Amino acid sequence: MRPEAEHPGQNAGWDALRGNPPVPRVSVLDTDITALEVDAIANAANTQLLHGGGVAGAISRAGGPEIQRQSHERAPIGLGEAIETTAGALPCRWVIHAATMEPGGPTSAEVIRRATASTLTRAHELGARSLALVAFGTGVGGFPLEHAARIEVEEVRRHLATHELPEQIVFAVRGEAARTAFETALG
Repeated sequence: MRPEAEHPGQNAGWDALRGNPPVPRVSVLDTDITALEVDAIANAANTQLLHGGGVAGAISRAGGPEIQRQSHERAPIGLGEAIETTAGALPCRWVIHAATMEPGGPTSAEVIRRATASTLTRAHELGARSLALVAFGTGVGGFPLEHAARIEVEEVRRHLATHELPEQIVFAVRGEAARTAFETALG
């Protein structure tokens, strides 16, 4: 099965998350991940699960102190591993924190691959029907955006070839460069 990219300017990705046609299995949205009404969202975390900056900080601020409290209880985790917490005040059910680096960075292709696979596996184990992924390692981790997009899309395709869940996956990214990188990787 080949995932399809959403076309810029259309609401296909958002409609897919709400269960309205058309329903691409995988889409790309330039959006704030903290506002998505999905079962689970991914967080590009560090191994100590300290959510101070970047996407992790935004998720923690929007979701409230419960996310960081639960993260403290579960830390540390290994590079490439993923654990979930509740989502606090966010509209999703879970936040899946995937360790893409030690505190302060950097990251690598192998760690991004393992973090993506671990996030997808954890979402499947939780029974999440919809999942929003981020551009792992491209912020504080300093990893090239286009390379991260290719790695993540490969892992999504590998996972979807053998698993029914999540039924819907959206790459929730920010900015034209990120949207283009993920749409290009989806081909």
